[in-house]
Amino acid sequence: MTDLGEVLRFWFEEHGRDDWFTRNDGFDARIRERTAGLHERAAAGDLDHWQATGRGCVALCLLLDQVPRNLFRDDARAYATDARARAITRHAVDRGLDLEDGLDVHHRVFLYLPLEHSEDLSDQRRCVALVDERCGGEDYLQYAEKHLRVIEQFGRFPHRNAVLGRVSTEEEAAYLAEPGAGFG
Repeated sequence: MTDLGEVLRFWFEEHGRDDWFTRNDGFDARIRERTAGLHERAAAGDLDHWQATGRGCVALCLLLDQVPRNLFRDDARAYATDARARAITRHAVDRGLDLEDGLDVHHRVFLYLPLEHSEDLSDQRRCVALVDERCGGEDYLQYAEKHLRVIEQFGRFPHRNAVLGRVSTEEEAAYLAEPGAGFG
């Protein structure tokens, strides 16, 4: 892959919801094969010029937020570029790039996901508002609200504690013991 169009085609046309939100070793391998080099370039800032358009911002958010979660499962590197992804999300939203023609609800959701993945309460609240206002008709809002509730309760995502070397509180350990806790 060499350009943002290829990133978007790979994510939104070649793959879909069944791949995006389910742990799948085959999908992870395809991501590694197709996007690892671009992830590294995006992390280094070599693709910052893509921020000029909404499509470019979506592609960068994929490379800096979602792709590392697939490349580096169960590894702290999965979260290493989150701050850069959040900055791109803020840039896009503040300039209205998220509302460009050609961006559908799925594009916008992946543009907003860096805020949903944030452990900052204000990011969480902004994400819920954006998803509610701009991504209606899909079930994405319930997931945004679930992430918000976890941050409201714990101030962080307990399912990241082990990989980030954080000690879980008793309350977090009890939460993590519940079926379906965390976000894979």
